[in-house]
Amino acid sequence: METASAAFRSTGSGPSVVCLHSSASSSGQWRALTERLAASRRVIAADLYGYGQSPAWSHDRPLTIADEIRLLAPVWQEAGDRFDLVGHSYGAAIALIFALAHPERIRSLTLYEPVLIAAIMQDDPTQPAGLEISRIRDTTSEAVERGDLAGAGALFVDYWMGAGSWAATPDKRRQLIATTMAKVRAEWHAIFTEPTSIAAFGRLAIPTRYLVGGASPSAPRRVAELLSAVLPAVRVVELPGIGHMGPVTHPDPVNAEIQASLEA
Repeated sequence: METASAAFRSTGSGPSVVCLHSSASSSGQWRALTERLAASRRVIAADLYGYGQSPAWSHDRPLTIADEIRLLAPVWQEAGDRFDLVGHSYGAAIALIFALAHPERIRSLTLYEPVLIAAIMQDDPTQPAGLEISRIRDTTSEAVERGDLAGAGALFVDYWMGAGSWAATPDKRRQLIATTMAKVRAEWHAIFTEPTSIAAFGRLAIPTRYLVGGASPSAPRRVAELLSAVLPAVRVVELPGIGHMGPVTHPDPVNAEIQASLEA
């Protein structure tokens, strides 16, 4: 069987920076960052399974983060022996797991709220953040199962961006997000069941800038508390008034932090 390969964009020149996007997005979310860095960095922005120009997840088994890492094989090769790694949300969770497996290849790690929900499940699934994100997983998945992709999109967007965000989203964008909800349903399994222990990240001695939105939901904030307590070389930066989708909604301050991380 032919191995699936990720599509990616490569722009600029200089040391390589690999960027991994959030759920229901694509490599296109990094355009503003690419423009900011292109004069001094080679930015490689990848499409994860089911987004942009990458193939859909079509296997009859649950998706894992390891599957996404294997899809990205041509991206890791393109980036060279050592590179900086940037990730947002689902992409940041993938970045963390890759960096832990291949620390010798990563110069620096910049994370915007990795949704490694497995950390909450390992710590205490009955805590408020765990109950809240489990409810969102269940309600969005149930909507997908009954064919209500727009309903799933509304629940998903309003959780991550705040109540009323779906209604305020342009119709064409709502339609596009709805088409990604089956893939998002597969991603829930990947982020809830990732087997890597919280303690394992204590081995990740890579300079890490961990960005947290001051207006983000409880689940990514709780993951940040758990991971930042064990990451040995982490700097946590909270961005007041910015939510979970900060790299998209507030690219200027977020990209300034990413650039500062790369130049540190």
